[in-house]
Amino acid sequence: MSSRRLAAAALTVLAMSVTTACGGSDDGSGAGGAPSPAASQERLADQGPAPVGDRTGPAGQLTVANDPNLGPIITDASGFTLYRFTKDGPNPELSACDAECAKLWPPVPADGALAPAGVDDTLLGAVTRGDGSRQLMFDGLPLYRYAKDAKPGQVAGEGVGKTWFASLPPDTVTGVQPGVDAGPPSEQAPEGETPPQEGEVGEEVLEALPGLSVVDDPELGEIVVDAKGRTLYRFVKDTDWPMTTACTGRCLDTWKPAALVEKNDVEGIDPKLVIPFNRPDGKKQQTLDCWPLYWFTGDQQPGDINGQGKDGKWFAVAPDGSLVKR
Repeated sequence: MSSRRLAAAALTVLAMSVTTACGGSDDGSGAGGAPSPAASQERLADQGPAPVGDRTGPAGQLTVANDPNLGPIITDASGFTLYRFTKDGPNPELSACDAECAKLWPPVPADGALAPAGVDDTLLGAVTRGDGSRQLMFDGLPLYRYAKDAKPGQVAGEGVGKTWFASLPPDTVTGVQPGVDAGPPSEQAPEGETPPQEGEVGEEVLEALPGLSVVDDPELGEIVVDAKGRTLYRFVKDTDWPMTTACTGRCLDTWKPAALVEKNDVEGIDPKLVIPFNRPDGKKQQTLDCWPLYWFTGDQQPGDINGQGKDGKWFAVAPDGSLVKR
């Protein structure tokens, strides 16, 4: 993994001050003046901090775990998820999270941290905090824990305030492979091999595509794809107001919720339409104009549209979030 390439893909610092309601309203309210789903989710995310407990110690041996929705994430020696703050920017001189912020997002000490297996030690670094302490950085990104993650493996901080993310930037993902212990034993690959990912498509497109982008399909016209080039779909039984999903249980064996992306990680799509959704199982899903997005396990290669029109209920998505029914 090239540090020069990673640095070139560093995150842009972008403060999104306008919350977009679903259905085309920009004033943060829906029909009848009710708060928008985006505003409601932000209020949930901004509730007071939970007890930090012993979340301020050294990270120890870092691991690259494979979250089923987010892909590769960094965890500490105890399995707790480590997060990045987009307001820090790449390779900052000082952390942007201090005082009350640091109570909810405890910075990870730089001392005692070991790089994940197979990851170059030079990607670990340190940034000086306002109190003079040294905070751990991974590939130029300061790392934090989240006080509301009650146990290892939780990713409750993903997408909070649209500035906190466990998911790694795309160029980091291309160079960091999750460990074989990330899934159940039955899914582990033989030693020395990367475990197969369900519905994985060609990796050659992973570096070139943002989190969400638009392609011109010869049959359907402009449709939305994810960072792996997979066609994204909507389920006609879902609703945008309020945001709900009708795809649960066995439905999820075939239709996978789209992972969250950052608003500045889109191309050909209005960032105001990129809104996170909290699923009933507590996991987060990406929506477009408040419509939940999914990828289809029957699509094996970038450009596949095998899910189009499936059972008369699944359709590709246009850049404005509408259904494509050609």
